[in-house]
Amino acid sequence: MITTTDTTTGTAALLELGAVLKRQGYTFTTVTPATHARVNSRPEHAVARDLRDVLGWSRPYAPGTLPPDIAGLLEAAGVVEPAGEGLSRSTVRFSTYDDELFVHSAFPTDAAGSVFFGPDTYRMADAAAALLARREAPVRRAADIGCGTGAGAITVAKRARDAEVLAVDINPDALRCTRVNAGLAGTPNVRPRHSDLLSDVPGRFDLLVSNPPFMIDPAGRAYRDGGGPEGHGLTLAVVDTAVQRLQPGGSLVLLSGTGVVAGRDPLRAAIAEHLDGTDLSWDYRELDPDVYGEDLDSAYAHAERLAVVLLTATRAPAGRS
Repeated sequence: MITTTDTTTGTAALLELGAVLKRQGYTFTTVTPATHARVNSRPEHAVARDLRDVLGWSRPYAPGTLPPDIAGLLEAAGVVEPAGEGLSRSTVRFSTYDDELFVHSAFPTDAAGSVFFGPDTYRMADAAAALLARREAPVRRAADIGCGTGAGAITVAKRARDAEVLAVDINPDALRCTRVNAGLAGTPNVRPRHSDLLSDVPGRFDLLVSNPPFMIDPAGRAYRDGGGPEGHGLTLAVVDTAVQRLQPGGSLVLLSGTGVVAGRDPLRAAIAEHLDGTDLSWDYRELDPDVYGEDLDSAYAHAERLAVVLLTATRAPAGRS
């Protein structure tokens, strides 16, 4: 979880830290939690040796490991905690996507309010960018539902500079990360808003993007637990929101996941029930047929595989049926 003793000061320090990292050419690609844990478990990775070890791999570090300016900005942001035996640890990471930097929670993301960024973020943002590249009508109003780091909102805002792009989340740490990340990306048209889905935001939208929590999570962590017996509760709530709030010609880009049971995809069946009979045409496909295999021994012991899926749904333009 990302906390600071002074939110304004901490946010400003994180923004300055990100700017320093960008000038230095820092890059880091965030992997799945299972891969992260496996790589960090190697004996030679017990203690950080450089900047990427600290701000990418979330390894504990000794005094003098970081340049003084970066160490000072981490302290000013209030995102340093003791890690035992004279070591410290950053409670945030910085990852790269689309030539931008994104601050988010350090590994492991065990806290309920953790702000997650990982392979699914890359997939969702790529899908949003691809839709924008083939869309003919301009996007004037968009929203990233459950924005997390704001990666979806920023991806849209960079490609639709005249659009109002709302980044909505119920997690104040996510909104803080989004403010920092939008500042680093130079996207003033991104507007973070506290909202449960779009319940606190009025009006209709040309584009909705979302990568909601979609896992069965016995721990009930907000960034991971999708709700419902199959983890599909939030995904279906986003689908219903799109039915209600898309403009004519507007589209939903939704990345989610599903446990396939005896060859049957329960999420696809549920989405069909929610969209059949509406004026939205839709496409549903697997992006990766086999992910998060470690969960097959626990919450998904009933499934034969977990898949990441992409739903694209579009309302007919005005005057068409």
